[in-house]
Amino acid sequence: MKGLAPLFLGIFGTFAFSWVGLTMIPNWQIGHLNPQSDEEGTDVYPMPQSGMVTRGARVYAANGCNYCHSEQVRAEYAGADIERKWGDRRSAPRDYIFERPVFLGKMRMGQDLANIGARAPKEEESPSPAGGGGPAPSPTGAAQSPSPSAAQPKPQAAQSPGSAAPQQQPATSATTSPSSPPSKSPAVAGPSTGVASPSPAAAPAAAASPGAPPQAGPPWPEQTAGLPPMYSAAWHHVHLYSPRSINFDSNMPSYRFLYENRRISDARSSDALQLTGSDAPPQGWEIVPTYDAKCLVAYMMALNQSHPLKGVRSAGAPAAASPAASPSPAPGGQPAK
Repeated sequence: MKGLAPLFLGIFGTFAFSWVGLTMIPNWQIGHLNPQSDEEGTDVYPMPQSGMVTRGARVYAANGCNYCHSEQVRAEYAGADIERKWGDRRSAPRDYIFERPVFLGKMRMGQDLANIGARAPKEEESPSPAGGGGPAPSPTGAAQSPSPSAAQPKPQAAQSPGSAAPQQQPATSATTSPSSPPSKSPAVAGPSTGVASPSPAAAPAAAASPGAPPQAGPPWPEQTAGLPPMYSAAWHHVHLYSPRSINFDSNMPSYRFLYENRRISDARSSDALQLTGSDAPPQGWEIVPTYDAKCLVAYMMALNQSHPLKGVRSAGAPAAASPAASPSPAPGGQPAK
């Protein structure tokens, strides 16, 4: 009986210290955060959401999307989220001050959605015929019609061989004569085209195994032909209705119950999904999103943490120059001491 009092005091102290460490101290540190604004008070971030976005968050939680997707960009030392272009900076507590609840996520079966709205195409950009977010230039056209600023100085160097070094002549001739075979000068980079060239490390592997099967794509969606611009509202609807029409290896379930199949009365609805193949409805019918589907897409389009925050370094921010590493030159040409 004499040992019961210390036992209960120890149990109470354990719960008390846990509550203070997990509730009181974090609330004291970040519980008073307010939206960030500039001196004029015009650039305010974040802004509270309402209407369809709020309802879309409830649809997002009701369908268990937070079990496979996260909404937090990890710092560079903790993961490769910034390298994967999921955000320009890490997520901060200020990003979530208006979110109730906060869907940080349990695991990542798919990509992070903290900046899925920032990846949407701009309204003034027109989609390419292949359905991509931007027009893809033709490789032949890019090679035959280089920009004037890049093509004019090089013919001048070829016309005056005395002004150029001998080791620079092969590169100039390769640039001015696109008809010459590039195999004769493998060490010299040819003219840039609209198709991305493989990296030097991947080129030998591709040449060594020409008959190897194609490698599996990333676990997140990829743009395919015949679809709306990637990460647009129409693209999200197609992805929710038929995920494997965009990414064949996707394990995301289909949310077809959020859409309805109805007969076309007068004209095709502007909200009708652009489906092809076996997913396309019969002739005279169309598949349109319900109100919950529109709210869910509105919520995902509103997820945007690309706004810079004070005290949080962005990936593209230039590093501060060290005075010792780059001394200012003195008038006499010597570094200032």
